[in-house]
Parts: sequence; structure tokens; C-alpha cells
Amino acid sequence: MGDFMSSVVISGDTSGAITLAAPSVAGTNTATLPASTGTVLLSSTVGVCRAWVNFTGSSGSINQSFNVSSITRNGSGDYTLAFTNNLANANYAVSGSVLPTTSQTNTSYARCVVLYYNVTPSTSSFRFQTVTGGVGPEDYAQVGIAVFST
Repeated sequence: MGDFMSSVVISGDTSGAITLAAPSVAGTNTATLPASTGTVLLSSTVGVCRAWVNFTGSSGSINQSFNVSSITRNGSGDYTLAFTNNLANANYAVSGSVLPTTSQTNTSYARCVVLYYNVTPSTSSFRFQTVTGGVGPEDYAQVGIAVFST
């Protein structure tokens, strides 16, 4: 087997270019990142996760996220997600999951995340609900949302 990298070197100059390079080995391994402020989004990769978030349902408080600036709790189980960096268009796909609270674990109702269709998604945000079948919108212990786009 060949040698493994033991370190990575990141260097930049006053032009704003940043170069990520492997240590000197046989051949050259260099990747150049675009100049940017904030989160760098890949614009040429098709179908990647452009944003994701894990948050507390009762408060909208973000536990972990990527490219999500805020979660606004509009009411029980009703939220608006705002992107840190706008998406190229509003033709994205949203996937979600919920973790029930202790009081919700003993029920056999279906649970899901649905896009709020009476508010048109935009490049900067979208509205959605966490829903329990037979009950309606409800807060959950944790909610996970992933947004995929070209």
C-alpha cells in the first residue's frame, strides 16, 4: 500500500484564493476553493443536500444545522425555515423526520413532516408542519429536515 497523508496544508494570499494541498509526495494533490464569505455551497453538483437542520420542536431552537439561519415557530407543529444562503431556485425537495416526545411514544398514530402548501416555497425560506395522523400539527422532541436541489 502507498503512503498515507499525515497532514493537510491550507494556504492563501491577498487575492482571496485559498489552496488546500497535501504534503509533498510523489505527484501533486491540490484543490483550490473559491473565494467566498460565509458558507460555501457547491453550485455545479447536482442533487446534493443544500441545507439541513436538527431542532427542538417546542421552541424551534436549532441543535445543529448547515445553511439554515433560523427556524421560526409559527404555532404548534408549524415552522418556517430560513436559509443562510439562498438557493438557486425554489424547485427543491424537502425530506424530514421526527422524534416523538415521551407522551407521544405510546400512540400508534402516523407521524410525518409536510410542506405547507398554502405558502409557496421561495429561494430564501419555506413553511412546513410536523403532523400526527388523526391529531394534526404537533410539536416533537426533535425535528430533522434536509433540503436537496440542483
